[in-house]
Amino acid sequence: MYRTILDYIRRNRLFAPGDRVIVALSGGADSVCLLVVLNELKEELGLELKAVHVHHGLRGKEADRDRDYSRDLSARLGVSFSCVQVDAALYAGEHGMSVEEAGRHLRYQIFEKERLDFSGTKIAVAHHRDDQAETILYNLFRGTGLKGLGGMRPLRDRIVRPLLCVGREEILAYLEEKRISYCEDSTNAQTDYVRNRIRRRILPEIREEVNRRAGENILHAGEMAAQADAYLEKQAEKILKARGVGEMEASGLRPACGIDAAVLLAEDNIIRNYVIRRMIRSVNESMKDITMTHVESAAALLFGSDRRQVDLPCGLIAVRTNGELWIKRKEQEEPVDKERDFLLPELDFKTFPYKKGQEIPKNGYTKWFDYDKIKCALSVRYRKTGDYMTLAGGGRKTIKSFMIDEKIPKDEREKIPLVAEGSHVLWVIGYRISEYYKITDDTHTVIQIQFNGGRNDG
Repeated sequence: MYRTILDYIRRNRLFAPGDRVIVALSGGADSVCLLVVLNELKEELGLELKAVHVHHGLRGKEADRDRDYSRDLSARLGVSFSCVQVDAALYAGEHGMSVEEAGRHLRYQIFEKERLDFSGTKIAVAHHRDDQAETILYNLFRGTGLKGLGGMRPLRDRIVRPLLCVGREEILAYLEEKRISYCEDSTNAQTDYVRNRIRRRILPEIREEVNRRAGENILHAGEMAAQADAYLEKQAEKILKARGVGEMEASGLRPACGIDAAVLLAEDNIIRNYVIRRMIRSVNESMKDITMTHVESAAALLFGSDRRQVDLPCGLIAVRTNGELWIKRKEQEEPVDKERDFLLPELDFKTFPYKKGQEIPKNGYTKWFDYDKIKCALSVRYRKTGDYMTLAGGGRKTIKSFMIDEKIPKDEREKIPLVAEGSHVLWVIGYRISEYYKITDDTHTVIQIQFNGGRNDG
């Protein structure tokens, strides 16, 4: 048992020497096994432990028994202990959720607070292999993508699950061998909760009527789904890093995230959906309440005309504008044009065939561009949120970042005119042009844009 769990911990890099770990201790068999095993391994792994018990204010004397047992077990093991009592039923009523869901919310809130108070680095919970099969089926029945089919991860943020490599029968056999007692939660035998019905009725019946190895097969499918999900996440991240647009804030989030619709239309459906999910997460961080239906609704905006949007949960919207798909917060949506008390410059446009070897003007106010790469009407305007230019190598930089890097004073940035195709800027007049539109040996037609220095009515 120890060797199996230790190998699993090392293989998945669940802990590092010096980790201070909050151990979620309910008093039930699974959490008791978790605490005992981690206590046995703490010297080898270099861990410091603290057991935390949450009393939900339910089940009366039975809950008090669990609290007392958890405290006494921790004392026998020499592990520091903390108990926090909450009113899960009241919380459920105030927040419009089931008591079971309320209990889970409160537990993780408390574990996180205890972790901070303990200067902890990890929170260990006692989910095991049978819980994993149950979770995968639950997600499948409820409706999910690959992420849900992958089940629980061994390590996610600060949450670690060292027992995912062992099943309930192994846990009970271990406790019996060590003569370690535990508390039975009477609600586990009830079938009022969906997960309990899956655990006590559906999974046993599948094993009996369909395949004795059904649980193992579910777990194997979950592992493959998790691997596929991780791969697709990486691909989506690469695409968004190379072609996405949006300023990163100090928090690591973006107020808005956009991408050229043509880029996504060139990808397979599943990659499109993963990129859009990644865009949502970059703006909102949490994917709670975001379902595949919402992602597919946003993806549908790629097909059709501009100036359309759909509402998403968490105060987000998906918008198709200027040939791009954007995920924004509703409060980020601003009028397309700001009123300005200064006028746009007058430019001259001329097109002509390009001959290889022609000398390209070095004049700062006369620029040549590859006319064949321009697919939409050009506009002469001032900057907007989401404007960007292409860098050498194909990367992007927002105009805001460019102006910051150029040390252009903030009050001057709104006065610098641009030539743009949608949000893709060809020329920041007086500064630089986009690499994408530069003349190459493959250019057939040139569009020359010349700044005259004069002014018109804009």
